[in-house]
Parts: sequence; structure tokens; C-alpha cells
Amino acid sequence: MDREYAKYLLEKTRQDYNLIADEFSVTRKEIWPELVFLFDNYLAEGEKILDLGCGNGRWLELFRKKKVDYIGVDFSERLIEIAKRNYPQTKFQTADVLNLPFPSDYFDKIYNIAVLHHIPSEELRRQSLEEAKRILKPGGVLILTVWKFHDKKKLPLLFKYTILKLIGKSGLDFKDVLEPWGKKTKRYYHCFSKKELIDLVREAGFKIKKSGIIKNKKGNRQNIYLIAEK
Repeated sequence: MDREYAKYLLEKTRQDYNLIADEFSVTRKEIWPELVFLFDNYLAEGEKILDLGCGNGRWLELFRKKKVDYIGVDFSERLIEIAKRNYPQTKFQTADVLNLPFPSDYFDKIYNIAVLHHIPSEELRRQSLEEAKRILKPGGVLILTVWKFHDKKKLPLLFKYTILKLIGKSGLDFKDVLEPWGKKTKRYYHCFSKKELIDLVREAGFKIKKSGIIKNKKGNRQNIYLIAEK
């Protein structure tokens, strides 16, 4: 993907989340129980934690339970406004995932939940991972999830953008789609495979400690997860 087009899509994604922030927050009020183990099993009291792509702050209660030193960041100003309103005593701020406002070797752990698939181009995704690695302490841990493409109803969308790519009428990469949010906008989304995600995180300099697929009880919500060490 052309770098300038990728930067345009990243800025579009920020604007899209500002546009749909209130509606999006309504759909993200509840903690998804199938992801709770990522917090219960990997957090330790007193650790310095970055919630990278915190959205409206919905995971905060799981962090609070472990009594960690928490900072939440997101590139959507509107989502950060909502997070601050919901949790006024908590540290939230807007930040650029490609240029994070923290010193090197600063955090014990970074949580990157459902963010990477919204970053366009392999180049920018790798850059975001390298930036996360920079601000992790030696031996620090990245806990990362992306959506797993599994819904057969979305296959026509993937087929559409594959054909457009093949005939030269799309600047997107293969396995990229623009997914409609009602009639308001179309969000950029990259359809990761587990192997692709593992390879990318390794290329960014991390050691993969654990990986897998997480499903909810109905099986209609699936995520790929990685535990990676600096």
C-alpha cells in the first residue's frame, strides 16, 4: 500500500471513530468475559500499564482490580472525552499510535486490544509495534488481540475488495476491507490470520510466548491473541 494512502486511511479511521464514538460506546459497555483471562492471568499489582487504544475505558475495572498504575490512550478525541467522563479520576489522553508520548523502557505491560487491525499497511502496523516495543521495559510484555475473520456474512465484502484490488481499482492491500457502520461511514479493517499476526510481531522484535483463538460461548465473536515479550 502506498504510504501516503495508508496515512490517509489512518486519519480517516480517527475521524470515523470520532463520528461514531457515542454509538460505538453503547456497543462496548460490557466486558467480554472470554477476554478476562488476559487481565487476570497476566497483570501484577503495582505494574505500570498502558491501555493502548483504550476507547471508552471499558476494561478499566479489570485493571483496577489488580491495582496497577494505569494510563489509557486512544487516537479518537471523542472516545477519550467519553472515557474521562465515565472515569474522571483516571489518566486518559489522546495519542498517536505511531509516535507515543512516553519515554523508552517505561511500561511493564502494554494492552493492545482490537487496535492493530485498524492500522493500514504492513509498514505502519510494524511501525506501531516497534513503537510499543520502544516504550516497554526490557522483558516487558505486550498483550495483543485482533478480530478473527470468521463470519460468513462478511465473505462478500472480502470478495468485493479482493476483486477491486485484482482489477486495479482499489488502493487497499489484499485482505483489507472497508466495513460499513450503518450509513455513517466505512471503517478500515485488515483481516489477519494467526500466522500473519505472529510473523508481524516477531518481525517487530518481540518473542512470542503464547498465542491462540478466543471465542465467546456462542462462537459469533472471535479474536486472535498473542502474548509477546520484549
